[in-house]
Amino acid sequence: MAEIAQSSASLRFFGDDLDPAELTNLLAGQPTYAVRKGDFHTHPPNQPPRVALKGLWRLSSGNGKGDQLDHQIASILNTLTSDLAVWAELVRRFKVDMFCGVWLDEVNQGLELTPPTLKLLGERGIKLGLDIYRRPRGHSDFQNQTDPPQPLAK
Repeated sequence: MAEIAQSSASLRFFGDDLDPAELTNLLAGQPTYAVRKGDFHTHPPNQPPRVALKGLWRLSSGNGKGDQLDHQIASILNTLTSDLAVWAELVRRFKVDMFCGVWLDEVNQGLELTPPTLKLLGERGIKLGLDIYRRPRGHSDFQNQTDPPQPLAK
């Protein structure tokens, strides 16, 4: 199996009554980005301020070259509380997922997640979402790409 070109992972919580400070306290970790429903925010960056339609708490790994997805997911979860009762309550109250992006250079590429990482997701009740993209030919740098990624599967 050929190695993927790049990956990223983000643990996301969504909810109307989501209080970012409460989640930060319960999870014992700082988000990469958080906003309360009704607050003004400028995400994505360089956009005019707008009102958040839902609360969001997100912790992201950033982009990593090669197949680092297993490590990215495990690193995010290992920086947060291991108290499964806290996770069960948060999954009950909010929409929670581990949203991942995978970029391919070629068509027949793949990735694997290890049993310990799958266990971390499963025992916390976290859904795994994958967006898979194929990088257009001739593009060697994902950061400077002007064309949006081309979705292959969702």
